[in-house]
Amino acid sequence: MRTLEQLSEELGGLSGRTVLVRSDLNVPLDGSTITDDGRVRASVPTITELSQAGARVVVCAHLGRPKGAPEAKYSLAPVAARLDELLGEDVTVSFVEETVGERASAAVAAMADGDVVVLENLRFNPGETAKSEAERAEFATALAGLADGFVSDGFGVVHRAQASVYDVATLLPHAAGGLVRSEVEVMRQLREDPARPYAVILGGAKVSDKLGVIESLIAVADRLLIGGGMVFTFLKAQGHEVGTSLLEEDQVDTVRGYLETATERGVEIVLPTDIVVADAFSADAAHEVVPADEIPADRMGLDIGPDSEALFAEKLADARTIFWNGPMGAFEMEPFASGTRAVAATLVERTAAGAMTVVGGGDSAAAVREFGHADDDFGHISTGGGASLEYLEGKELPGLQVLED
Repeated sequence: MRTLEQLSEELGGLSGRTVLVRSDLNVPLDGSTITDDGRVRASVPTITELSQAGARVVVCAHLGRPKGAPEAKYSLAPVAARLDELLGEDVTVSFVEETVGERASAAVAAMADGDVVVLENLRFNPGETAKSEAERAEFATALAGLADGFVSDGFGVVHRAQASVYDVATLLPHAAGGLVRSEVEVMRQLREDPARPYAVILGGAKVSDKLGVIESLIAVADRLLIGGGMVFTFLKAQGHEVGTSLLEEDQVDTVRGYLETATERGVEIVLPTDIVVADAFSADAAHEVVPADEIPADRMGLDIGPDSEALFAEKLADARTIFWNGPMGAFEMEPFASGTRAVAATLVERTAAGAMTVVGGGDSAAAVREFGHADDDFGHISTGGGASLEYLEGKELPGLQVLED
């Protein structure tokens, strides 16, 4: 992938040039309050490097899932304000309540060298995610008209063939930002050359979201530790009662096949030995710990139990590479957060012991920060959950493919 240095050479230097940066600023909000600014902080180094080089930096990103029209709750205004704080007093940051159009063009035209302009949510425009190539191209052309060059620095979206991710890169001199380059370097190591033993922890709600990556990891990893809502499809595949727990009945046979394949290849799949079950999906619900093979028919599993926490720690004790994607339970509710908290603590210990630990974005990244861990407590915290999984699965990611020229 082309570097910022190569982009600078192609543009005859960055000073005075307008550079459109596709960042990933899709952060969780509570009203207008950012509850996890990890992705904003991860975007700062590339923006800072361009600004210090004298470029006029136009940042574009999405937030949430608006339906192609403005929605106040998805405005990037709070995110732009946080970016302004992080960049400091030496950088002038402006926010434009528009992505393309007269106001956006005027704001860009008024920029001085080193200034940063943040455009409004890309997904307020139907062309950003349109299935029609012509519609995407029209929006991409308007975006590209704002700049002299393009930098792709939102790893969390590189698995999407969207206007600001793929189409703009075909229209402007382009490069991968530092965030994308570092993410790819880490994910490539996980896929091609992990230090062993290599353990993978998978959680989250649905096994169907991770079918492809499970199949790929059985060929690469030494151990797979399974938690979260997806574990109940595995338990069902073993013939166990799962009560009212989240279950994908249509995936039971597929999971049974994975268990058989793993056994044939000598890959250990580790399932919880005990489960925290509750009467309802509520922090106030009555709950208890039961053996994983004795879940009552009228209860739902919402976390792994204490014995499972100890088992998972034991299975990670000698791992030299660990990849974790997906919480072990409904960690947003304190009664069901212990399993996820325990896995995070184990990864911190393994990092201190010299293991390469990677937290695979999304809910896992939000969880470790909620539990008070710093980013540097881990080897790497990815900004892209879905992109990380698709890369590990071996899929061709459009936003990376277009940067390879």
